[in-house]
Amino acid sequence: MPEYRVTLPTLHVDQVRAYKLKVDRRGGEWDQNAGGRLKAIRCGRRWGKTAFDATWAADGALRGEYVGWFAPDYKTISEVYEEILDILDPVKKASSKTAGVIRTINNGRVDFWTLDNDRAGRSRKYHRVVVDEAAFTNNANMMDIWKRSIFPTLLDYGGKAVVTSNTNGVDAENFFWRICNQPEHGFIEYHAPSWNNPTIPARSPGESEESYIARRDEIFADLKAKEHPMVFAQEYAAEFVDWSGVAFFDLDKLLVEGQPVEMPDRCDAVFAVMDTATKTGSGNDGTGVTYWARNRLTGQPLILLDYDLVQIEGALLETWLPTILQNLETLAKTCGARMGSLGSFIEDKASGEILLQQARRRGLKATAIDSRLTALGKDERALSVSGYHYRGEVKIARQAYDKVFMFKGATRNHLISQVTSFRIGDKDAAKRADDLLDAYCYGIALALGDKGGF
Repeated sequence: MPEYRVTLPTLHVDQVRAYKLKVDRRGGEWDQNAGGRLKAIRCGRRWGKTAFDATWAADGALRGEYVGWFAPDYKTISEVYEEILDILDPVKKASSKTAGVIRTINNGRVDFWTLDNDRAGRSRKYHRVVVDEAAFTNNANMMDIWKRSIFPTLLDYGGKAVVTSNTNGVDAENFFWRICNQPEHGFIEYHAPSWNNPTIPARSPGESEESYIARRDEIFADLKAKEHPMVFAQEYAAEFVDWSGVAFFDLDKLLVEGQPVEMPDRCDAVFAVMDTATKTGSGNDGTGVTYWARNRLTGQPLILLDYDLVQIEGALLETWLPTILQNLETLAKTCGARMGSLGSFIEDKASGEILLQQARRRGLKATAIDSRLTALGKDERALSVSGYHYRGEVKIARQAYDKVFMFKGATRNHLISQVTSFRIGDKDAAKRADDLLDAYCYGIALALGDKGGF
C-alpha cells in the first residue's frame, strides 16, 4: 500500500492550550488534558486563528472525517480554502473551489459554506465543524442558523465544533458574544489576546531570549500607546468593548491646542477623495469630496484642506469632476505641492464606476480606490484608520474647519458632523448621511494606511 506524507502546521504553545481545553462540569475546574466538544476561541489579531482552524480541519479530513467550514462570506473562505488544499494536496482525491469541497483518498471531506445562506449545512453530517469570524455574521440570523442548520450536523457522530473570532463590540444579539457570555449555549471559552502568540514578532537571527522578550514587550507597549485604547482592547486584547455612546473620531485630535491648522505653504502632494456610492433606500444619497495635503518626511503627515457635499444626478458628476481637478491644481499652487496634484481617488461603485470610465475616456486624472479598501465594512474601515487619527497624524485646515453650508435643509459643517458623530456598531447607520465620513476614512487609508500609503 503506498505511503503518503502530509505535514500539518505546527501549533504554537497557546494554540495547543486552546486545543486541549476542556471544562470539568462537576467542579467547574479547567482540565487542559482533553478536548472539549463546543469551544469558542476569542482571539486577538495575529494570534493565529486561521492557522489553528485550518490545522484542526485538515487533521479531521486526514482521519477520514467529514468537516464543515462556515464563514460569513465567500471572500473569508477563499484564502483558507487554498491553505487547506495545500495541506491536503498529497492525499487529495478531488476538489472544487466553486462547489466548496475538498475530498481525500481515505474518504475524508471538507465542505465550505457561507453564512449568508440560512440553510448552510442542512442535510449534512459532520465529525467536526469550524465557524470562522463568528462575531461578524448576520446578528439577526446567526443563532437560528447555528441551532437549526449547523448544530444538528454534529448529532450523527457526536461531533465537535470550534468557533473562532475576534470580538465585535458588546451586543446581546451577536452570536459570538452570546456563546461566550451565555452558558446555556453549551460553549467553553478560551481567551487568546494577540500577545499569547509567542512567535510574533519574528525572532532576529542570533537574538538572545532576553533581548527578544524585551523587544517583544516594547513592540506591544508601543502599539498600546499609539492605538485608540478601545481599539487596542478589542483588536489585540480580544475584549468585548462597549462602543455605545463613544465618539470614535474625537474632534480635538484634528486640532492643535484647540485650533485648526493653517494652509501649509509646502507639502509633497495634494489629492482628493470622492464617495459616490448610492445608499439604497436611505434618502441620504450625496457625493462627498475631501481635499488633502500629504507630507511624507517633514511637517504634518496629512492635512484635510477642504471638503464639499453635493446632491446631483450621476450623469452630472462627469461635469463636476473637472471642477474638482481644477480645485486641486489651485490647492497644489497654494500649498506648494512638490509633486503637484495626484488627482481624485473615487470609490469604484454605483455612479463612481461610470465616472471612472468617463474619466479614462477623457484622460482625466482619476483613480479607482483599491478594492481591498472598498471591500471593508464601514466599522472595519474606521477601525483600520483609527490609530492615525488617535495619534494626531491627521489635522484639519481652517478652511475646512470653518466651512458651513446648507445641505438637505441642514446648515452646519457637514464634514465635522459626520465624522464626529460616527459610532462603531451603530444600528441606525443606514439612516445616516455618511458620504463625507467615507471620504475621510478613505483619505487617511490611501495616504497613511497599510493598504495604501503614498
